[in-house]
Amino acid sequence: MPVLNEAELIGSFLRELRGRAPGAEIIVVDGESHDDTIAQSSALADHVLTVPPGRARQMNAGAEVARGDVFFFLHADTLIPQNAIDELSNALRNDAVLGGCFRLRLPRREWIYRISDSLGNVGVEIFGFALGDHGIFCRREKFFAVGGYPDVPLMEDAELYRALRRHGRMCQLRQVIVASPRRYEQLGPWRTTSYYILILALYVAGTPINTLTAIHRRLTGGAQIDLQSTHSASFTAFDCAGALARQTTAPSAVRQ
Repeated sequence: MPVLNEAELIGSFLRELRGRAPGAEIIVVDGESHDDTIAQSSALADHVLTVPPGRARQMNAGAEVARGDVFFFLHADTLIPQNAIDELSNALRNDAVLGGCFRLRLPRREWIYRISDSLGNVGVEIFGFALGDHGIFCRREKFFAVGGYPDVPLMEDAELYRALRRHGRMCQLRQVIVASPRRYEQLGPWRTTSYYILILALYVAGTPINTLTAIHRRLTGGAQIDLQSTHSASFTAFDCAGALARQTTAPSAVRQ
C-alpha cells in the first residue's frame, strides 16, 4: 500500500479490507508521511515499510516482501466488492489469464461522473490499459517477469497493465470498485474530467510519459488530482490456492 499522509482514512480502509479479505497479507508502504499514517497502519497491516515517495517505487517495494502468489493493488480510498477475492480467484482458475482489474464507479449522481468512470472502463476494454482505481491484480511470477511497475512519474499503472497484456490475457471483471471523488472535487468534476480525457487521449496516441507529465503539471498546477499521485494506493497479496479453497465471502461496505 503506497501511502503518504493518509491518517484520516487509512484506519477505516484497512479495517474494511481486513474484513473483506481476511486471508490477505496486507502490506503498507509509506512514502515518508508526516502524519500518523505509519502508526495507524502498524496496528492493522501485516507489514509496514518506509521508502522514498513514489507510487511505482512503493508498490515494487511491497511486492519484494510479499509472499502471496497473486498481487492485488488498490487505492486507499476505494471500496472493493464484497466478493472481490472470490471473483479474481475464479478468473485465475483459467491458466491463460495472467490478471486483470475491476470496473470503476464514482459515487456521485451527476452525469459528468458517469462520463469519467465509463471512460476508464472503456479504456480497459478498447485500449488495453487500466489505472490504479480499477484494482489491478496479477500473478506474482508475471509481475516480476515484466519488471514490475516502471519508475515513471505518470501512468505507471497503465504501463504495467499493457506490459502484462503482452505476456497473456488480462480480464476486466464485471464487479465495480467504488472510488472516492476527492480528486475531482479539488479542481471540479468538469475541469478534472476534461484533463483526464486529454491526458488519456495523448497517452493512447503515443505521447511520451515525460511530455504527459509536463502537460499534466501545467494543467493542474501540480495538484494531486488525477491519474497519478505519489501515494494513496494499496497493495495486498494473498495465496491464490488458499483463497480458492476458503471461498471467502466478505461483509458489505465503500480512490492513480
